[in-house]
Amino acid sequence: MRQLLRPSRLAPGARVAVVAPSGPVAEDRLQAGLDVLRGFDLDPVVAPHVLDRHGELDHLAGTDADRAADLQAAWCDPSVDAVLCARGGYGAQRMVDLLDWAAMRAAGPKVFVGFSDITVLHQAFATRLGLVTLHGPAAAGVDFTKNARAQEHLRATLFAPETVRTLSAGGGALAPGRARGVTLGGCLSMITSDLGTPHAHPGARGGLLMIEDVGERAYRIDRMLTQLLRTGWLDGVAGIGLGSWAGCGPYAEVRAVLADRLGGLGVPVVEELGFGHGDGALTVPFGMSAELDADAGTLTLDEPALR
Repeated sequence: MRQLLRPSRLAPGARVAVVAPSGPVAEDRLQAGLDVLRGFDLDPVVAPHVLDRHGELDHLAGTDADRAADLQAAWCDPSVDAVLCARGGYGAQRMVDLLDWAAMRAAGPKVFVGFSDITVLHQAFATRLGLVTLHGPAAAGVDFTKNARAQEHLRATLFAPETVRTLSAGGGALAPGRARGVTLGGCLSMITSDLGTPHAHPGARGGLLMIEDVGERAYRIDRMLTQLLRTGWLDGVAGIGLGSWAGCGPYAEVRAVLADRLGGLGVPVVEELGFGHGDGALTVPFGMSAELDADAGTLTLDEPALR
């Protein structure tokens, strides 16, 4: 696993497109997120179908074709410097195969931000475009619109990425040691459900795997990690960083599962790295060479995430 291509950092006045590849977006939250982005001195534009609702499936922000068209049009628009996802939810798996990856590759690199269900697109951007992406807050998410730490860490990553090369949230070692590799990952349930699909990572060999989830009980986390182990997807992983487990039940139960399933890999594992569905989530670049220090509770990038 090798480091991927870094997009350019943003400058004041940069035009950013907000898209909704997955679940439906509340208009008031969207407006709040746009206000934050304007406060960053960015020029946000909203894709045509962001506020759509699927006619029959309430969990989708419009049709698969429209959600894919919005993302592709924003990516291929030369006036757009970054594409930000309004929210996660569910739906990226339904539209990812509709994207014209040749056209998007020809459009060149730019910044892509999202998390949760957007894990599916992080994997596709890595395997199809060879591009570093940012696992960061949703533009219409409550955490982004109301939490200063989430806002400031994303702002620093976008404008001054050299200032946030080391990520830490006070966590410690679930398994000790240091490891080097290339970052990848996202929402655990999406990684497991994406196994074997055309755009997914074939495995985590040589990688620093960053995983988190929301609303999954401990036994389900056990099931997903066991699936990754049984398929060999975790073979050769260099190290693992754990984010938030919001709504997953008592953390002691979750931690016991994580230790049981990951402790036998013989690699460093850091817990509570501060990314994911928790409050004040940090932005984690995927596709970057980095060092994971479990004892210090840090992930340090070899160079800034954006050029």
